[in-house]
Amino acid sequence: MTLTLAPLDIGVFLAYVLALLAIALWISRDEKSHERNTKDYFLASKSLPWWAIGASLIAANISAEQIIGMSGSGFALGLGIASYEWMAAITLILVGKYFLPIFLRNEIYTMPQYLQQRFDGRVKTTLALFWLAVYVFVNLTSVLWLGGLAIQSVAGIDWLYGMLFLAIFSVAYSTYGGLKAVAYTDIIQVVLLVFGGLLLSYLALQQVSGGEGLVKGFAILTDKVPGHFDMILSPDNSEYMNLPGISVLVGGLWVMNIGYWGFNQYIIQRALAAKNIQEAQKGIAFAAYLKLLMPIIVVLPGIAAVLLFPDLEKADQAYPSMMSLMPIGIKGLVFAALVAAIISSLASMTNSISTIFTMDLYRPLNQGRSEHHYVNVGRVATLVSLVIAVSVAQPLIGQSEQAFQYIQEFTGLFSPGITVIFLMGMFWSRTTSTAALAAALGSAAFSVLLAIVWPSLPFMDRIGLVFLLCLALAYVVSLFEAAPEVNKGVELKDISFRTTNGFNVAAIGVIIILTGLYATWW
Repeated sequence: MTLTLAPLDIGVFLAYVLALLAIALWISRDEKSHERNTKDYFLASKSLPWWAIGASLIAANISAEQIIGMSGSGFALGLGIASYEWMAAITLILVGKYFLPIFLRNEIYTMPQYLQQRFDGRVKTTLALFWLAVYVFVNLTSVLWLGGLAIQSVAGIDWLYGMLFLAIFSVAYSTYGGLKAVAYTDIIQVVLLVFGGLLLSYLALQQVSGGEGLVKGFAILTDKVPGHFDMILSPDNSEYMNLPGISVLVGGLWVMNIGYWGFNQYIIQRALAAKNIQEAQKGIAFAAYLKLLMPIIVVLPGIAAVLLFPDLEKADQAYPSMMSLMPIGIKGLVFAALVAAIISSLASMTNSISTIFTMDLYRPLNQGRSEHHYVNVGRVATLVSLVIAVSVAQPLIGQSEQAFQYIQEFTGLFSPGITVIFLMGMFWSRTTSTAALAAALGSAAFSVLLAIVWPSLPFMDRIGLVFLLCLALAYVVSLFEAAPEVNKGVELKDISFRTTNGFNVAAIGVIIILTGLYATWW
């Protein structure tokens, strides 16, 4: 299905594009007496306030695959897919309390840099190369490809031109200003995303109720499609392999969430750029509450489409179809929100690619150059990564029937091992460098082996099992080696995990809300 935009919608969209570029360039302007250095470019001068951190975390996370894909999952299986969002909220609280104090204390730019401090250069280089490969050939390509398809389905523009527009737009406002431009413009992106999503959900429920209000519309949905409001799927459900019952709450989803929100460069880089630990933790808490809101924005319209558009050929057509409910002008604004989400993710990924390449791989081999030189190297890395991603997106992702599943399967090979490396490296001083490498390689080996010998094991359960195997492997390998001389800078005895009363209240609030949600739709 292709949804065409009226001239007014196109005008609204173009106005958004121009306004965003102008704001980004204004934010990126240099002070006359100050030459931009690596801290300015890669960590926004370590000056981000909590509201910018929280908004930017969500903007980096939400993209075409979340909006189009999760709305499609809402159409196909219902509210159960919201576990990805709601479990992420509690994961963010854990990251803010236990991981951020360690990272900020060590004043790192990147996750590989921490691994070098804790282990050695082998672990740092291995993981840096891995992350660059994943970010360019999996994350960046998938966001561009799915973004191009999203633009094609909504605006009728060929996917290739859509991809080129997204790449050029993200370069135009992020390459010059670095993380600061990305983070501050993300505030606008998130406001637009939330407004557009809530408006679409409002119109959907109004349509379902025949104009009799939100409450009536929601009551009709729960009455007509009760199976779409089961949070914990039973084994006889056709989607059980994707969301395996109670395992969603106690199994592999925890591993995926902790690895993604705690140790993923393009996510955690926002928190590393905070003014201080308190601002970082407030930003994390803000992001947690936005994650609680996301299912209303992206999943609920998909469930409503079951009644409003029951004959869709593909589930992923749910969101574009629901956009047809929008009045002219507002439709252009919601389309802008969709593109905003894609652009934010692209800018976040390319900024992290340039950070890892410059600070972890290029700078150690080219010491003594000026700060301006390293910033320019980062800009070139951004451009090169986008050129590569645009070139390989269609051959790599376009051949896959389910692009989102391609992303999950590939990252799932390594995420259990990476989570083990960080958790053991941070909280067990006996962990050795060889054990860390063993966990990284074992993760891929165990994942492939289990997929072959136990194909009926749900993907999420496999992630949990591989995590336990890597944990055991790293433990055994560490015991066979002499205890490492841990860098004093990464020891925990001088790090406080105490949090402010405000953060504690926010954390309790998240737990109460989640308990209520799961108790209601168990």
